[in-house]
Amino acid sequence: MRIRVLGILSVLCLAVVFLVTGTILTSASRELTQELQINRAASLNRLAQVAFDASSDGDTARLQRDMDTYSGLYGEGIVVRVQQSMLRSGGLDGDRADVAAALSQARLNVNGTSLAPIEPFGAGSQLMFRPFGSASQVLGAVVLEVDLDAARQKLRERWLLVGAAALALAAVLLLGAARLTGWVLRPVLRLDSAVTELERTGRAGRLPEDGPPELRQLGRSFTAMAGTLTASLDSQRQLIADTSHQLRNPVGALRLRMDLLQLELATARERGAADSVMAELERVEEILDGVLKLAAAEHRSSEDAARPFSGPARPPAQTMDPYPVLQGEVERALPAAERAGCRLVLAPPPAPSALVGCHPAELAQMVAELLNNAVKYAPTATVTASLQVDPGTAVVEISDDGPGLSAPDRAAAATRFWRAAQHSAVRGTGLGITIVGELAAANGGRLVLAAVEPHGLAVRLEFPVLPDQRLATDPGARRG
Repeated sequence: MRIRVLGILSVLCLAVVFLVTGTILTSASRELTQELQINRAASLNRLAQVAFDASSDGDTARLQRDMDTYSGLYGEGIVVRVQQSMLRSGGLDGDRADVAAALSQARLNVNGTSLAPIEPFGAGSQLMFRPFGSASQVLGAVVLEVDLDAARQKLRERWLLVGAAALALAAVLLLGAARLTGWVLRPVLRLDSAVTELERTGRAGRLPEDGPPELRQLGRSFTAMAGTLTASLDSQRQLIADTSHQLRNPVGALRLRMDLLQLELATARERGAADSVMAELERVEEILDGVLKLAAAEHRSSEDAARPFSGPARPPAQTMDPYPVLQGEVERALPAAERAGCRLVLAPPPAPSALVGCHPAELAQMVAELLNNAVKYAPTATVTASLQVDPGTAVVEISDDGPGLSAPDRAAAATRFWRAAQHSAVRGTGLGITIVGELAAANGGRLVLAAVEPHGLAVRLEFPVLPDQRLATDPGARRG
């Protein structure tokens, strides 16, 4: 947007500069032409008067002297026809075609005392002529060859001066257009970033009040609206967290009563019914735990993702090497993997490894959730945990060679309470991947689900590598 607006303003500024420059240059050419024309017309009139006097008394000696003096002074040729004689000076030939044509027009009592506009890079000279005589008879004619070189040089100097001034004016106007564009569009760009941030995190920082008055008012209105919306979202999150927390007490009390009730049940049918109720209670407890974890993850994500629109971003909470966390969570998941018939493999550490900005406890929670999902939904499969370091990115990947998910299912996997149709019989809440995605965003990373060929699923946690923070590959140092 900035480039488009600046481009339009630049074109308008350059058009104004070209228009003003063209007008000034045309005016300069016209001014020099008129000045030269008036000067040479006065000389032509004076020579015509002398020629008229010479034709009256028959003495052309004075006329010839004046012609030679003029030609020597200005370097311009003169031809005068007096009755049947022709006088010349300055090397102008009376037999030249244009001179002969000028003498013919003068015999018809026609004046040619105007000059064509002077061009700065032209060449050649122009002729001025006029007849002289009595009121009823043309006695002769004077033809003056006007040298335009001096006028052209002066016009070129003016063009150079005007060109330099035009370049300076264009630079000033372009700089002013850039400043004006930035002044007008900076609030718009900040507002666009604020809207994007509000859509992504539910939070937006206070917009600085600058730019035109209308945009300042728009910024104040948006800040007020964003504050109201953020408070509403925070209230909703807090309500969900508080409700989930408060429900744990009655659910726990109900569980205790069911335990006591089971001691009093005598028949197998009664104990089976009680076991079903206990299973449902455990599911409710699992959902409540998941909702609390999701509320905490969303709070972290919205809190850490929201950035003020002026000033540097906050540094990450902790700098860490992801591999030791990955190694620890794989060791914790081994018993569950063995019970499910899964083969759990930890890939060797990358060389070199890298540091990322992430909370170790939250990374451990994310890896544990992904390992638990792989073991739960891909029984008897081989589950591989690895850390890969690409240029600028560290990738924690949990992959398996199980049935995997289709492309639509992978796109919907991070939706709250979503579960794949083929996994409906497997116990779960549908919140695990959502929690992992929120925690990844809270730590500056992202969650990516991809297919594994020929079958299987790979879940990746991608984090930016901190600059100049690569580690040497020393396994002992990692484990310490």
